[in-house]
Amino acid sequence: MGSFKNSVFILVLHLLEGALSDSLIQLNNNGYEGIVIAVDPNVPEDETLIQQIKVSHLFHQNILESNKIADVLVAEPNPTGNDGPYTEHMGRCGEKGDKIYLTPGFLAGKKLLQYGSQGRVFVHEWAHLRWGVFNEYDNDQKFYLSNRRKKPVICPSTITGKNVLRKCQGGSCVTQSCKSDRVTGLYEKGCEFIPNEVQTEKASIMYSQSIRSVVEFCTEKNHNKEAPNQQNKKCNLRSTWEVIQGSEDFKKTTPMTTQPPKPTFSLLQIGQRIVCLVLDKSGSMTVGDRLKRLNQAGKLFLLQTVEQGSWVGMVTFDSAAYVKSELVQINSATERDTLTRSLPTAASGGTSICSGILSAFTVIRKKYSTDGSEIVLLTDGEDSTISSCFNEVKQSGVIIHTVALGPSAARELEELSKMTGGLQTYASDQVQNNGLMDAFGALSSGNGAVSQRSIQLESRGLTLQNSQWLNGTVIVDSTVGKDTLFLITWTTDIPQILLWDPSGKKQDGFLVDTYIKMAYLQIPGIAKVGIWKYSLQARSQTLTLTVTSRASSGTLPPVTVTSKMNKDTGKFPSPMVVYAKIHQGSLPILRAKVTALIESVDGKTVTLELLDNGAGADATKDDGVYSRYFTAYDTNGRYSVKVWALGGVDTATQKGIPQQIGAMYIPGWIENGQVKWNPPRPEINKDDLQGKQVCFSRTSSGGSFVASDVPKAPIPDLFPPCKITDLKAKIQGDSLINLTWTAPGDDYDHGRAHKYIIGISTNILDLRDKFNDSLQVNTTDLIPKEANSEEVFVFKPENITFTNGTDLFIAVQAVDKVNLKSEISNIAQVSLFIPPETPPETPSPSLPCPDININSTIPGIHILKIMWKWLGELQLSVALG
Repeated sequence: MGSFKNSVFILVLHLLEGALSDSLIQLNNNGYEGIVIAVDPNVPEDETLIQQIKVSHLFHQNILESNKIADVLVAEPNPTGNDGPYTEHMGRCGEKGDKIYLTPGFLAGKKLLQYGSQGRVFVHEWAHLRWGVFNEYDNDQKFYLSNRRKKPVICPSTITGKNVLRKCQGGSCVTQSCKSDRVTGLYEKGCEFIPNEVQTEKASIMYSQSIRSVVEFCTEKNHNKEAPNQQNKKCNLRSTWEVIQGSEDFKKTTPMTTQPPKPTFSLLQIGQRIVCLVLDKSGSMTVGDRLKRLNQAGKLFLLQTVEQGSWVGMVTFDSAAYVKSELVQINSATERDTLTRSLPTAASGGTSICSGILSAFTVIRKKYSTDGSEIVLLTDGEDSTISSCFNEVKQSGVIIHTVALGPSAARELEELSKMTGGLQTYASDQVQNNGLMDAFGALSSGNGAVSQRSIQLESRGLTLQNSQWLNGTVIVDSTVGKDTLFLITWTTDIPQILLWDPSGKKQDGFLVDTYIKMAYLQIPGIAKVGIWKYSLQARSQTLTLTVTSRASSGTLPPVTVTSKMNKDTGKFPSPMVVYAKIHQGSLPILRAKVTALIESVDGKTVTLELLDNGAGADATKDDGVYSRYFTAYDTNGRYSVKVWALGGVDTATQKGIPQQIGAMYIPGWIENGQVKWNPPRPEINKDDLQGKQVCFSRTSSGGSFVASDVPKAPIPDLFPPCKITDLKAKIQGDSLINLTWTAPGDDYDHGRAHKYIIGISTNILDLRDKFNDSLQVNTTDLIPKEANSEEVFVFKPENITFTNGTDLFIAVQAVDKVNLKSEISNIAQVSLFIPPETPPETPSPSLPCPDININSTIPGIHILKIMWKWLGELQLSVALG
């Protein structure tokens, strides 16, 4: 890594609401390019805000709230007054985060005392986003016991300060020394570690970037490995600098010997959406009614998905390209209907993908630049010449969304979406999975007002035998209902279609297209809130149902589901991870039932229940992100991903969850021996679920991924249990230890492990590095439960001295039936504290608190040097030697 940024480019991108896209950040000549910063539409336009972002060495553009390719989002605080910067991070230690969140108040400098300068905070958040490190403080546990001493959760341990308590009554506040809790041995609730304003310690940015002397990350030499913070729990006690050294950025850079150049900025306003459909009509499109399915999906996109005011063109191709429609602005149903009549009706010839792409460039350039425009490319055929236009595609600035249809679509197709930041999807020939509809339904823009975006409520299919019925319900909740569309397709004969609204009124008026075998009904106005019922009957054929809608109001945010895989490619036996983020505006949705359907190129499907339990693949509990490992590979090639989410009687929004991955709020400073308190942080009640029930139904395309190195059946068992990440330990009674954790599975977080190994040690590093040599607890009676169940185990330490003041470290390893072992768990700590017989003396409020100098400064070789400059105080340079 070199200069923090030598160039920042903003792109006018019309990106996808339905996909959590990869960032376009590039590391070039030791500097970062292509950092995209979005401003939420609810933030009023303000020229001052733009200047504040630039002064902070950040940047601004009017890409709106759900633009998933933005690296930084500027949005109003939620709850009001909570201006804390934070980073959304779904993955594991060392994996990149998703987005940095900042507020206008923070950028305006209103929180300098609490967080430090904007530039310093941005470095803290950038480390979360780019290098996948975690905080070295902990809001939930601010102190811990070590060798009978109470220590603050800080890093390094040489940061100095005082432990004090602020008590307020009737508008008057007094600062007191912290009392000890006679039961736990720790300080009483509300005790805070207040750092001295003047420090000599240069680390650590991930503890408190606001300390003026801090210009470095903690290294292996000065990292506080005992502190129970997220960095230690998630990164196996490694320092932040050790994690950064393993990043791709670090490996790609060379030492800098000159002053980094100033950042450059490009400010562009959002424009209208420009989309050109590039559709394959080669001879292979006659297989399995692919051409008719293309017409069905294309009609969904043109009638419903693409937003009002967009410009849409169309090109078809076989061995050559044909312009079916120049760019047309969609202002009414007339333009939509006209475009649907341009969809291809006959298929023949070969496949020339580049011909279609280059023809689309010509169509777009007649009115607009290709930079920021979109191409939706669908093909089912192979093309050995596809790479011939890659350079022109890169230079064009266009965004290409790829739809691979069937098992033989060109293998290089995904390269086009990867190099341009587009969505990659795959649809098999299994019509009942509705994959092609899902792919085109996912192409809603991430720009513009949220009320304009198409939201998929249902996607379902079934192959019926004889005269079976396809029955079901769809929930239309209060956040949606505008432009609600019910769309049915069939493969042979038109089925009987019955639809009732929540009041029981039968809905008539379906428009039928017998040629492409579909019928649809647009509900006028705002659809009634409640449960809509449908019944479809047909003889021995496949039916599908797709239901879409839009937000019911411009002021009430709709419930949205965005899903993705952790990678575009999966190499056996490395597992993949499915993520689904469910929010209403900025509020996470809790306790939803979330299911992923993963379909291989052979048409086999795997169903996974996604969980928000903070275990296994899920990074953080109750953050509205549901996750699960995928290990059920059955073949090489493409896999498609679809997510269903259902909110019922137990589902609710949660307001104001404290962000776990963000800059630390400093409660105050010690100046000249006196505590100078900052304004208190807004109160957040973790148990406040608002009592707001949220009933809804949603579907979301998670795109596709490509698997490789999958052996032929029978596929060997090479998947160990997943790492236990939520191990907790506490003293029970006088000398018993109570352990709790979430059960892993036989294969990561699926099935049931065979046994557990529990190791204990009085040395935390010995336990980490020499787990097999640690003292093992007798677990004969501990039978593993099914994955994701709660495990509880109580034991008494034996063959080890466990007396008053003893610190004991504990870790768990799971073993499966073929003796594959998980990584060792996070390391839990207990300290045996026997209360004194007499209460401790209560200190006087007037007594001063002693400074805490835990250790002397530890010298080390600090490779990363950060020089704080004026205008955000930030220039980041790296000398790698």
